[in-house]
Amino acid sequence: MKKNIGIWIDKKKAKIVTIENDSENLKTLESNVEDFHIGGGSGTKMKGGPQDVVQDSKYLEREKHQLKDYFKDVIQEIKSADQLVIFGPAETNEKLRKELNENYQEIGSKVKGVIKADSMTDNQIIALVREYYKNNG
Repeated sequence: MKKNIGIWIDKKKAKIVTIENDSENLKTLESNVEDFHIGGGSGTKMKGGPQDVVQDSKYLEREKHQLKDYFKDVIQEIKSADQLVIFGPAETNEKLRKELNENYQEIGSKVKGVIKADSMTDNQIIALVREYYKNNG
């Protein structure tokens, strides 16, 4: 029997659904990607008031390394997949696909789709993955 895996992923966590022999298993992986606060002020509405200064290039570089570590953890969980589909909001799902295609071609070749999806409950994620493979099996 094929091992189909679906991932719902954003910067904070990955929900990995494994479907094998008609049974589903859901695993949650938390990321260690820091939630940097860019911009904003100290609550003052005055023009030119004090502001938090964040070095964009430092922040982006650190985030990139943290995402790579996060993706390594996710990839450890999905490397046995026969087929893979990636869901999620924003662009984390696309970044994961890019990482797979560039550095893990064997797994990257198993990606059947990357689909935008908003936040969902665990049951909604499982249903989404099950439905995807039922229709695109």
